[in-house]
Amino acid sequence: MVRVERKIDIKASQKRIFDILDDPLLGVKWNLPTNEITQISEGKFAVKSTVGDFTSIRTETVEPDKISVRIEGGIFNALGYILNPKGDIVEATIWGDFEDEKNEKILVKAAELLLKGLKSFAEFLEDGGNPDDFDKKQITVTP
Repeated sequence: MVRVERKIDIKASQKRIFDILDDPLLGVKWNLPTNEITQISEGKFAVKSTVGDFTSIRTETVEPDKISVRIEGGIFNALGYILNPKGDIVEATIWGDFEDEKNEKILVKAAELLLKGLKSFAEFLEDGGNPDDFDKKQITVTP
């Protein structure tokens, strides 16, 4: 098993970031490749994305510090977030486990994109933005 891990600083409360991650259906709003999420059962979701369809199953929730999921049918086998408050910011870490190390470069980019989307959405909400007004495609635009 291979693991990628990336970190980003987010200017939002730990609670706000955790609440975003704790609501899988909200992923459609901030997760760029995600097109549709449907709840199958408690903690289990069907995800349709631009990189394929998969099932996400919650395996760990430690409020407000971390969330982990097992993934069936996706390129990652497991994925998780760890939130570490540092003063006015939160250091958000994403990790992902996968089988084929040939996929490492693309999965590092995927992890970075997920963190960038989470950061943009959390900071947008922290500044008083309405979730329905957030344009997740703007994270691909260079300032």
